[in-house]
Amino acid sequence: MTGILPVALENATKTIQALLQSGKEYICVMKLHAETSEQRIRKVLEEFQGKIYQRPPLRASVKRRLRIRTVYYIDFLEMGGRNVLFRVGCEGGTYIRKLCYDIGEVLGCGAHMQELRRTRAGSFTENGKLVTLHEVAYWFEKWRETRDEGYLHKFIQPMEKALETLPKIYIRDSAVDAICHGASLTAPGVVSFENNLKPKKTVAILTLKGEAVALAKALVSAEELSKMEHGFVAKTSRVLMERGVYPKAWIKSQTL
Repeated sequence: MTGILPVALENATKTIQALLQSGKEYICVMKLHAETSEQRIRKVLEEFQGKIYQRPPLRASVKRRLRIRTVYYIDFLEMGGRNVLFRVGCEGGTYIRKLCYDIGEVLGCGAHMQELRRTRAGSFTENGKLVTLHEVAYWFEKWRETRDEGYLHKFIQPMEKALETLPKIYIRDSAVDAICHGASLTAPGVVSFENNLKPKKTVAILTLKGEAVALAKALVSAEELSKMEHGFVAKTSRVLMERGVYPKAWIKSQTL
């Protein structure tokens, strides 16, 4: 497989879990095991849009248990002989080689994945600020020679970039250090939030300047939060900001 591969450094490695859950897009070459009409292929591809059942393939890093994944779209691009080129946008954790196998089963002729290119991973797209490994090596060597951090900025992006597709909650400066110590977020600490907030979904907690503070599990919806004055809003699951960056404005309760 080729294409986009986000690489996290230092504290930004904590955002990888959010990237794994984010949507992906692929360009795939599927090899059919027998001649099949284009019309038939287009029809079957449409049937695989929406929620599908999928069991991970034998060579996978997860347990082979049946699970549900969402395919947002499958676009037929072109066909040459038994090779079918298509674009697919899907939920994180969808196995494209298994998708090709299942499509082949429905077609009745069998199929396998021939080539695969990832064109989107979360907020990272081929049209964005991406670099090749050769460019990384070149700019890193230029930095070593000059110690000019401008060269590093040519291929290293802020970790907030990895959180762009997540629902966001912006909090008061006075609440930041408490979250950095693992506290759950309560309504008085919230300044604003996005309308796609849903219970049990991963959210990004940010400062008013847009700095990443933590990842959390939402406990309420956007509609519920808009009416809240007190109570828990989100449970912190992964702290991204170092403690002490913002001044402490909370008092640790004593243990009885």
